Amino acid sequence: MSSTSAPVGTMSTTMTKAAAPPRTRVLAQARFEATTLLRNGEQLLVSLVLPALALVALHYAHQPSLGPGRRIDVVVPGALALAVLSTAFTGQAIATGFDRRYGVLRLLGVTPLGRTGLLLAKAVAVLVVELLQSVVLGAIGLALGWHPHWVGVLPALLVGLVGTWAFVALALLLAGTIRAEGVLALANLIWILLLGIGGVLIPRTVLPDGLSAAVRWLPSAALGDGLRTAFTTAHVALVPVLVLVGWGLVATVLASRLFRWSD
Repeated sequence: MSSTSAPVGTMSTTMTKAAAPPRTRVLAQARFEATTLLRNGEQLLVSLVLPALALVALHYAHQPSLGPGRRIDVVVPGALALAVLSTAFTGQAIATGFDRRYGVLRLLGVTPLGRTGLLLAKAVAVLVVELLQSVVLGAIGLALGWHPHWVGVLPALLVGLVGTWAFVALALLLAGTIRAEGVLALANLIWILLLGIGGVLIPRTVLPDGLSAAVRWLPSAALGDGLRTAFTTAHVALVPVLVLVGWGLVATVLASRLFRWSD
């Protein structure tokens, strides 16, 4: 009994599985990124629990002053802005910084997902988490008597998307240029400073005049002002949107040039 073999080059001895389409790869990585964020107790605390606690505490407290209008109508947009800041900046900066340190970015960058696919997946994951945050914080706000202009949801969505872009770009700039331990310290420090005097929860208009004028140009204040304007007047606040676009453009250009995929 004789055996025949296929000519060399006509049959492979190993089966090679074709890579999934780009959209499938990005969505799969985005699902992994979002799940990781939601399962991380520390990040969940910063991104969802603390904004929710701040919302409830500021609603029932009498100080500090939040300016004219119903207190809850000022607090809820501020809590939503804090959630965006926490997820798009602090969470992404820390996660990306440690992924870079442990070589995860370098390894994923040479897979079929690619570097562009990885960055897109991170952006999609942030938007998914922000959607969850918005639902939870919005439900708490409505239960406490929040009465937004529902037409303002569209302007708020625009402000939120531009703000997310700006803060993700800033997070990648920080995570791609500094060692992971420095990213951890700086990201948390910046979060605390912006929470206190960055115009997020406390409107910049109630801050001292000189400080208010300076804070106006921060992305945190622009995001807070934009969301408050959207939900209280149903209009797009042009200056805050332009401020966010400016930060987004500058951070994106710098991150694209300075980002290092490994230590």
